[in-house]
Amino acid sequence: MIATIIIVGSLSYFFNNSYASTIIDNFKTEQAIKKKQKIIQTNLTNYLNTVTKDGTASVSFYNLGAESGSAAANSKYAKLYQAGSLETEANAHAVKTAASTYKLYLTAYLMNQKSNGNFSWTTENTDNFNKMIVNSENDFAEAQLNKYGASTISAFIKKQGWYPSVFQDGQAAKTTSYSLQLLLEDLANGKGAFENKSDQAKILNLMDQQIYRTGIPAGASAADSGTTVQDKVGFLNDTNNDAGIVTLPNGQRYILVVMTNGHNQSGLSGFSRIAEITKNVQKIVYGSDAGTKIENYS
Repeated sequence: MIATIIIVGSLSYFFNNSYASTIIDNFKTEQAIKKKQKIIQTNLTNYLNTVTKDGTASVSFYNLGAESGSAAANSKYAKLYQAGSLETEANAHAVKTAASTYKLYLTAYLMNQKSNGNFSWTTENTDNFNKMIVNSENDFAEAQLNKYGASTISAFIKKQGWYPSVFQDGQAAKTTSYSLQLLLEDLANGKGAFENKSDQAKILNLMDQQIYRTGIPAGASAADSGTTVQDKVGFLNDTNNDAGIVTLPNGQRYILVVMTNGHNQSGLSGFSRIAEITKNVQKIVYGSDAGTKIENYS
């Protein structure tokens, strides 16, 4: 009888201490995650403030978290990158020339029209979308703007909570990097105008194929070979913009919007600047030493 009591008591002691040990380990992990998050956000904020200091760049970053079932999703530190935990912007509400990134807004409007039965994937529309997104041609986009009118499309954009004055009659399209980030969040998460999964996949596939890949795609790949990017670029005069959804080899995903002008850039020359910003952002947030120490970027 005494032996039985001793054994039961020992088991109770073992399990109680095992449970306590688990709690302690979890607490330590949570504290480590919070510390890393703070360092990452501090470094990212400092870096983005540096590259946007002269007002010729706007940057918006939003981490989407890991793809379900990926190596990153099963990592001990998955919570470090839970959606939105590291969101950071710099000069993100400055109104800039949209160039062809405005086609993302038009895409959202047309997908909303489709959900209302006013647009379909005819052979012609499919071909036109391919030209508009993959090659960034203007004919189809301009035809749709003329068909529906700037005020009608702007009313839709405003309803989504995005920058409401993208389209104004007689003016070049305008936007903010933060507004493009919000649109890409809906696209990445299959919400709003992009809630139809088939349409969402079609748009993302076109963005994966777009031909101007010396901006975010080049920078993301330089930071981590094997990274993939679904993006839409825009370039006009001295403006170069890129707005993309990035997926790392381990399954982590993020949104990055970089809008630039000035610096004597013209045509496509500004995309190397976007690539450099992208590479550094990805290393700061996802690099092997991310969150280990505060860096000085001034």
